[in-house]
Amino acid sequence: MSKITLPDGSSRQYDAPTTAAQVAADIGPGLAKAALGAKINGQLCDLSTKIDRDCTLALVTPKSRDGQVDADALSMLRHSCAHIMAEAIAKLFPGTMLVYGPSLDTGFYYDMAFPSGRVPSTDDFVAIESEMAKIIAENRAFTRSDLSIEAGMTKLNQEGSKFKIDNAQRAKEAGSTTLSWYATGIPGTNWEDLCRGPHVPSTGRIGAFKITSLASSYWKGDETLDRLTRVYGTAFATKPELEAHLKQLEEAKKRDHRMLGKQLRLFHIDEMVGQGLVLWTPRGAAVRQELQTFISEALRVQGYQQVFTPHIGKLDLYKTSGHFPFYRESQYPPIIDQDQMSKLAEEGCTCGELSNRMGNGEIEGYLLKPMNCPHHIRIYASEPHSYRDLPVRLSEFGTVYRWEQSGEIGGLTRVRGFTQDDAHLFVREDQIAEELQGCLSLVKLIFGTLGMNDYRVRVGLRDPQSDKYVGDSANWDKAEEACRNAASSLGVPFTEETGEAAFYGPKIDFIVRDVIGRSWQLGTVQVDYNLPIRFDLSYIGADNKEHRPVMIHRAPFGSMERFVGVLIEHFAGAFPLWLAPEQVRVLPISEKSDEYAQEVLAAIRKIGLRATIDSGNERVQARIRDASEAKIPYLAVVGPRDAQQRVVSVRAFGTEANLGELPFDRFITGLNDEYRTRGAESLKAAFPV
Repeated sequence: MSKITLPDGSSRQYDAPTTAAQVAADIGPGLAKAALGAKINGQLCDLSTKIDRDCTLALVTPKSRDGQVDADALSMLRHSCAHIMAEAIAKLFPGTMLVYGPSLDTGFYYDMAFPSGRVPSTDDFVAIESEMAKIIAENRAFTRSDLSIEAGMTKLNQEGSKFKIDNAQRAKEAGSTTLSWYATGIPGTNWEDLCRGPHVPSTGRIGAFKITSLASSYWKGDETLDRLTRVYGTAFATKPELEAHLKQLEEAKKRDHRMLGKQLRLFHIDEMVGQGLVLWTPRGAAVRQELQTFISEALRVQGYQQVFTPHIGKLDLYKTSGHFPFYRESQYPPIIDQDQMSKLAEEGCTCGELSNRMGNGEIEGYLLKPMNCPHHIRIYASEPHSYRDLPVRLSEFGTVYRWEQSGEIGGLTRVRGFTQDDAHLFVREDQIAEELQGCLSLVKLIFGTLGMNDYRVRVGLRDPQSDKYVGDSANWDKAEEACRNAASSLGVPFTEETGEAAFYGPKIDFIVRDVIGRSWQLGTVQVDYNLPIRFDLSYIGADNKEHRPVMIHRAPFGSMERFVGVLIEHFAGAFPLWLAPEQVRVLPISEKSDEYAQEVLAAIRKIGLRATIDSGNERVQARIRDASEAKIPYLAVVGPRDAQQRVVSVRAFGTEANLGELPFDRFITGLNDEYRTRGAESLKAAFPV
């Protein structure tokens, strides 16, 4: 007999093995019809999954109880649609070899290797979508079949796809004892694909879909391996949801920070420098510097001390922290002394042996900094501390490096080198709550100033079933409770998500919705009992004995690159005055006004604003149009009459006509007030509505 406990606390007893689908039917026909999948003991599964022991069960439907789109349902729907797309493409492009096809927050993709000369183009989307529609109309069941590792590998070797053989081999190395396939219909008769699942019950459950784009990618993200074609698409439970999403995508194209960044000359990615490595131009650097100045002012008020650390560190530093070798796949390879490398080469040391010997500590080297915290820890440890010294708050705009796969790199939001507005607080246990509040207040200040008021909070907790986390369970419990309490004080919705903690401690993440409804993870605060133990940190308490501090990691912006990328799209490139790379442009109507225009320009620059003058030969309307394309907040249009009366004709970005005239001094004062208050006061207020 098995006892199945439902989310409302009620339970159902079954004398024989059953399935999630049967439980849904027993509860009611409406639920049975709506259900797409199930979570059994927290794990997402097919509705057909057998249940033969006590468990918790939550049925997954397109909408949650509060009427919101269910993320698990959407993920299953999209993964299933990726299979349908793969089947359609395989039929239309015989010889296509499939690699992998995961779901994404915005849709799904499938990486594929096409026969030479047969790569699809956007012109083929209609035909592919037509074939997909037929598969969906047939409403074929997604049917799972499992084979032993040995039988599964034999099947794959007969099929001859090196990509699927590699996927299976990695599953075997990860501990899988079976391999699973999903057929859209009858196994052995209809199309099938090696897949862990889960999937929706049948193809007909895909309510609406769209193929969106093509891109190049590489097998395993390695540029030295096979070049693949990545086919992107999206799917929803209903057509209205798809239509709303496509409308959002059209708006997102207009706001794409990669396009606007080039148009506004904010940053540059240069192939000679390297993928994912950002070159900040003078205009983009101005935006970044304003943000850094903004947060630095707030940090000084809270008693932070700025530090600077190198871009590399000894491998032993990151072994102690746990960053190496646990995250070696996302790090640049270690740097080894040239003499030592030569000696190892003479000894015939292979690459595999070298990697193993570095991992177990036989060979020392250096690593491009993946995180700032170990360096800050060593600064704290460089001198003794009393309980009266704490909290010690160390901050840095520290650049770190991650080896992102080439297919995942994009613009400013996914890069290989990025700067964090990082800080680490070393506190007594009785100071955690107050210091967390200080960290959260910084995030709220940033979001409030930038008008990003639509956000939620996610508390990332450890997954008890995972072995990636380090440290004592009791300390984890205390850290998680501190994060819960801090999140509950914010007055905004928050969720607890198991498995989202860092390996050393739980965290509070801020998920912001931009003006077109997209969600971005910006800003994080983490509580850490474990790194102080790993580095044996201490302070002398009031009892004259050694005590262990607790660390708080916090980065309100997250990374400067990602944050600026999000801001570009949030503001569609039209930054508020205090952030704009060019804040004011002076336009003399003719040469007769040049002298007065130069006086206006000098006065604007004297108060610290970034201003230019356009004295070109084009008509003033053409120059106004150029300034509008550059999204400059204010134009100061001056002519002979303005010079005579000591006034300035003011035009704001986004307006079809001048706001009006202001006396010279009032114009300069108004600009200064808006800039210094970061928009709390506005020059526009000087003009009648």
